[in-house]
Amino acid sequence: MAAKTTKFRVAAVHAAPVFMDKAATIRKVTGLIEQAAVDNIKLLVFPETFIPGYPYWIECYPPLKQVGALAKYAEESVVVENNGDDMGAIQDACRSAGVAINLGISERIAGGYTLFNSQVTIDSDGTILGVHRKLQPTYVERVVWAQGNGSTLRNWPLSLGYNLGGLACWEHTMNGARQALLMQNQHIHAGAWPALSTMAGFEAVADAQIEALMKAHALTAQVFVITASNFVDDTCLDWMRDNLGEQEFVKAGGGWSSVLHPFCSFLAGPHTGAEEKLIQAEIDLSQLAAVKVWVDGAGHYQRPEILQFSFDAKPHWADEKRDRFKRRADDKSVEEETTK
Repeated sequence: MAAKTTKFRVAAVHAAPVFMDKAATIRKVTGLIEQAAVDNIKLLVFPETFIPGYPYWIECYPPLKQVGALAKYAEESVVVENNGDDMGAIQDACRSAGVAINLGISERIAGGYTLFNSQVTIDSDGTILGVHRKLQPTYVERVVWAQGNGSTLRNWPLSLGYNLGGLACWEHTMNGARQALLMQNQHIHAGAWPALSTMAGFEAVADAQIEALMKAHALTAQVFVITASNFVDDTCLDWMRDNLGEQEFVKAGGGWSSVLHPFCSFLAGPHTGAEEKLIQAEIDLSQLAAVKVWVDGAGHYQRPEILQFSFDAKPHWADEKRDRFKRRADDKSVEEETTK
């Protein structure tokens, strides 16, 4: 696929959703897409489960007290259907603005109650390219989300001419997941995160963990990394207090967002705290050539006769076994992209 240009502006969305309000947060997403267009941003990356917000209460209250909140969370989660009730306005905004996005959502299977921690990629023409479902929900996230699988562990080719893939939060600790994206010729990585540093016990270490994992992937995969985090605001804290009671485990603020060069220099950020901002930078994909001279993880630096790698790309869930989205002719199948 021939690249149209090597230089373009990208941004990480450092923002809070309208917590537990899908319709209002969709409106916020479309507004941020419009704002990105004004700044000539071509690719916008959103935080983990931006719609309808990260369910911080799972860290704060006994499981039996969470049932009502979890049922409401399913109701406010996103059904990913082409031009459907949830996705149509977002697709229209991308098309109108000429902006591609990677959007963190709590995804709900159509007609059901099964949820996934997902990242949906929409191209600048409004086409839904695909959805990545987090392979392994972390710790108490297992109460909320089902497990993803290798069929969504892939990159999608943007009309900009480059391959975009992403992972969510501590999924970045899964070296095999990162390797799978590397081996499929990834160029740009979308790292989606919640506000970890606001959680009890993580105040002093969360930002260092995120920075370490994002820089590790930038260098080992030789990709530009766009890291987007939400922050905790009063709509989140008030909702938890009003619906579940007082808690002392999650505070306001947090988040860590940036744009990284493959050699780990900051092109933008890092930005933390409760200030909403688009963390913007120009990336130049022609610079990958000089990086790959040193290290090419999908080429001369992989030593496949010694270090053998493969992953299972078969779909597991019923909706993954059919093509839910319109595909462009230049979008290769996962079988073609997967390492033998």
